[in-house]
Amino acid sequence: MSSPMPQVRSRMPRIAEQAVERARLTVVPRTRAQAARMPFVALVTMMLLGGVVGLLLFNTSMQQSSFAATALEGQATTLAARQQSLQMELDRLRDPQRIATAAQRLGMVQACTPAFLELGSSTVTGKPCAADGSVPFRITPPPPVKPAALDPAPHVVHVAAPPATTTRTPQANAQDNTGAGDGRNGDGGGKKNQQQHQQQQNQQHQQTRR
Repeated sequence: MSSPMPQVRSRMPRIAEQAVERARLTVVPRTRAQAARMPFVALVTMMLLGGVVGLLLFNTSMQQSSFAATALEGQATTLAARQQSLQMELDRLRDPQRIATAAQRLGMVQACTPAFLELGSSTVTGKPCAADGSVPFRITPPPPVKPAALDPAPHVVHVAAPPATTTRTPQANAQDNTGAGDGRNGDGGGKKNQQQHQQQQNQQHQQTRR
């Protein structure tokens, strides 16, 4: 029986030679390949244009939506006011006083106490009567009575007529003429006239008080 070690040793140089032959490097000529720039530029330009157009369309749609919302809010406000006015008109038409007044204008009168007929026993319950309108029917309530504190009796004060105005005496006219020539005399005469006029007013007030 032969050992495998000599066979392995004889094969090792062959494997090494084959590995060296495979490991040899060869110089390959350099190839210069230039990528086309136009498609890339066109792609970037289209993306930018698409973004700008999309942004403009988005802004336009948002503005249109805001305008539509404002118009709808105004329409809703108008309809709410219309509803309130119609509700007030309906409440006015449903007023019992208005209905009673319209019924009286049409000649309707207040009904009397009704009577009921029992079919089983053929008896009449109640006293029937014909409505003739003899009983007055008040529609509007009576006006409220004011208390005495809010409605006091009038207080009348009789004032006497003032006396006739007195004519000026010649002495007063002379004093006025002298006062025109002398400034001091004029001031003194004016003060005297004011005092006389004040006294007359005081006398009139005392007479009116009496």
